Amino acid sequence: MSNIRKAFADGKAFIPFITCGDPDLDTTAAIIRAAAENGADLIELGIPFSDPTAEGPVIQGANIRALAGGVTTDKVFALVREVRKDVSIPLVFMTYANVVFSYGIDRFMQECADSGMDGLILPDVPFEEKSEFAESARAHGIDFISLIAPTSDDRIEMIAKEAEGFIYIVSSLGVTGVRTELKTNAADIAAAIRRVTDVPCAVGFGISRPEQAKAMAGISDGAIVGSAIIRIMEKYGKDAPSHVGEYVKEMKDAVRTA
Repeated sequence: MSNIRKAFADGKAFIPFITCGDPDLDTTAAIIRAAAENGADLIELGIPFSDPTAEGPVIQGANIRALAGGVTTDKVFALVREVRKDVSIPLVFMTYANVVFSYGIDRFMQECADSGMDGLILPDVPFEEKSEFAESARAHGIDFISLIAPTSDDRIEMIAKEAEGFIYIVSSLGVTGVRTELKTNAADIAAAIRRVTDVPCAVGFGISRPEQAKAMAGISDGAIVGSAIIRIMEKYGKDAPSHVGEYVKEMKDAVRTA
C-alpha cells in the first residue's frame, strides 16, 4: 500500500492545504506539525508560483507573500526534509507545471523522493498531457494525483482507471475559495469513480465549515480545505500554528462522523 493510501485506511480523511512560506518557512513548519498533531491525515503543500491559475484571491495572496519573502523551490524541499524528522503522515505537493518544468522534471521528482514527499498535484496539467510528468513521478515512487472536475463528464472513468494515490474531486467550477453554499455533483462523480477503481477520492474547493466537510466526506473518502486555512495564516501570521491546529481538530472531528 502506498503511503498516501494509508491516509484513508482508518476512516474518512481530512486534508489541509498550506502555502509554503506564508508568512515564512519556520511558521510553515510549525503549521505542518500542528496540523499533523491535531488529526490531519495527509497535508497538501503549495509551492509558491507567480501565476496560480486554479487559485482564488486568498491563496493567490499567499503565493505573492511567500514569493516576496524569497521562498524558492529548493527552500521548500529543505523545509520538507526538516519536518520529515518528526512528521510521518503523507505529504503531497500542489503546484504548477511551470514550477516542475523549470526545475527539471526528473530532478524535481528525485528531490521529492529524497526529501520524503509522497505525491504531486498539478492542476494545470490536463489528463491527456500528464505523461511527461507522471512517468517520471512513477519512476521515482511519487504518486501523480489526478483531479476530476464537474466538467470531466465522460472522461471521469478514464481518468479514474489510471489514478494513483488518491483522486482529487473538484467540488465546483471556478477557482479555489471559501463558499457559503456548495452546489456540487461530487456525489455523482464519486459514484462514477467507484465503479472503476478502489483508489480513494476526496472533495476539495470551497469547503470551510465542519458541516460542509462532513457532507463532502460523507459522499467520498475525505475532505480537502485550503482557503479557510490560508485565511487563518493571513490573520494570525507567526501565531497561526495553534489556531490552524484548533481548526484542523474541529474539521477532523466533523469528518470522523461522516
